[in-house]
Amino acid sequence: MQNKITIAPSIMCADLCNLEKSVKEIEKAGLDTLHIDVIDGSFSPSMPLGISTIEQLRKITDMKFDVHIMSNDNEFFIQEMLNIGVDQITFHIETSSHIDRYINLIKKHDTKVGIALNPATPLSVLEYVLPQVDTVLLMLINPGFATDKNEEQVSYATKKVEDLSNLIKSKGLDTKIEVDGRVSMKTISGLVSAGADILVAGSTSLFKSDNSLADNKKIIEESIREGLQEEAKTI
Repeated sequence: MQNKITIAPSIMCADLCNLEKSVKEIEKAGLDTLHIDVIDGSFSPSMPLGISTIEQLRKITDMKFDVHIMSNDNEFFIQEMLNIGVDQITFHIETSSHIDRYINLIKKHDTKVGIALNPATPLSVLEYVLPQVDTVLLMLINPGFATDKNEEQVSYATKKVEDLSNLIKSKGLDTKIEVDGRVSMKTISGLVSAGADILVAGSTSLFKSDNSLADNKKIIEESIREGLQEEAKTI
């Protein structure tokens, strides 16, 4: 199961005053991927981690760094992340004039490349770039508002994942689908059943405060199993 579905803890939902302790706890739980949001404060209103903090994090852990850039100036942040040495860089199609240039820049460094789409951005924008990317990240809430506990996933979240999964299959590709935004205990099985491969786990799942991280991970894994069983029934 874990080979197929990746749980990627969102570091901005961890204890930001005790980052090293948080990362060690995530490692201890047996997770190998860390989702890191790089936010410029303009494209998205929050700004949780600076570049130097990510650089320090790289020194204390061997976890895979799955970086999601939310910025109006992608090239600057792409270059900074390449200098640090991360495993995957995802940037938003909505703020990119030179998409192929960014894809090639990332690939040149043997780093995986992802394209991110805001909730209302149609899948049709992927028509020419889909074969070039490793991952498509679907935002299921508007970027940067994760701290608004009342914001729900967009109503078409599962359908969009399903439509993207069908598009990838129709082109004979093995592109991964990453989902980000209110990926909660309630929604995980449905998202997995629809075709999600990478779950960005935040305050409504892995970091839910009423349970330990290890207990939350078990509940997530159970939800993943349910989703995979549902998916198997439809194949």
